[in-house]
Amino acid sequence: MAIKVNLDLVLLQRGMTLTELSETVGITLANLSVLKTGKARAVRFSTLEALCEALECQPGQILEYVRDEHIDTAG
Repeated sequence: MAIKVNLDLVLLQRGMTLTELSETVGITLANLSVLKTGKARAVRFSTLEALCEALECQPGQILEYVRDEHIDTAG
């Protein structure tokens, strides 16, 4: 199971840079970069809410569940 972060796609669709988003929501560029690259281990609901408000989107546009392609069926 994996959660894919589509922040870069949403930013592109909105014509916004990561720096602009950082300034808008008050989250450091470093923390947004960690989230954007999928290296974040957790996301606070308040952060997700701020991102959705700034990007005028739904949480499902930023986060996506991707089923693992490899399923081990050997006993």
